[in-house]
Amino acid sequence: MHIYNIHQWKHSHSFHIEDGQGERNTKRVILLTVSMMIIEISAGFAFGSMALLADGWHMGTHAIALGITAFAYYYARRHANSPRYSFGTGKVGVLGGFTSAVVLAVIAFLMAVESIKRIIFPVEIQFNEAIVVAVVGLLVNIFSAFLLQGGIRHTHEHGSDKAHHQDQNLRAAYLHVMADALTSLLAIIALLFGKTFGWIWMDPIMGIVGAILISRWSHSLLRDTSTILLDSGMEQEKISTIISTIESDSDNRVSDIHIWPLGSHQFAAIISVVTHYPKQPEYYKELLTEFKELEHITVEVNEANSDPCLVPTENPS
Repeated sequence: MHIYNIHQWKHSHSFHIEDGQGERNTKRVILLTVSMMIIEISAGFAFGSMALLADGWHMGTHAIALGITAFAYYYARRHANSPRYSFGTGKVGVLGGFTSAVVLAVIAFLMAVESIKRIIFPVEIQFNEAIVVAVVGLLVNIFSAFLLQGGIRHTHEHGSDKAHHQDQNLRAAYLHVMADALTSLLAIIALLFGKTFGWIWMDPIMGIVGAILISRWSHSLLRDTSTILLDSGMEQEKISTIISTIESDSDNRVSDIHIWPLGSHQFAAIISVVTHYPKQPEYYKELLTEFKELEHITVEVNEANSDPCLVPTENPS
């Protein structure tokens, strides 16, 4: 009876590799957002500005969405090594991004409804006070966006190769902050026109414009996150390249391949290979080392039972 250490063949299933900077910056932005929310909602009611009030409501709902972002980071980090998640917790952040996208869509809808109501039933606006608050809100949002922007797109270098990926959870937080910045900017424009030319209707019109733009951002985020959640994140061209890499060696043929995302930028693969000259699975994994996004690869090797038509060649590497 042979005794061996099975642990040498085991590997980690933790694919959560975020450095924590995005989570820390998100918490800072939540504090700024909640503070500005209280100021803008109070000022919106006091000064009669729909654009300002809409911006304050945005900040409230965005604070909730940012809370989802922070919770997703926390949950993914805490359960990164849990055996309950066979392929790690990378999709927790993507799910948080998807939820935030839904919140953005609801915000856009409520903005449009309230703006239409203000067109039909206009209210008096205290322009000077509202403009000051809107400017402060815009500055806060710009600073918040600056805090979040750096972590959205990461770059990993591997020799001469560079792999880029987006943190969809942080991207969702960033879009919420940008939505706030947009509504603040539109509020300032509307209030300035209203004050200068007496165009009170500009205030709710800008609310509608903001709703349209925010709904477009929501759609983009929903599309990107749902693609990952439905396991179709890798481009077909890249999958074809992976197949070609394996089949260019010896007489290998890929009979079946499944590639699905583990999170925003990491993938797992199950590949079935048919060949007259079978080798250990590790050999075929070595052929794919250039594909840094493949974090977990399982290879099934099947020996062909027909006569070979190619002479095996050594792997150049």
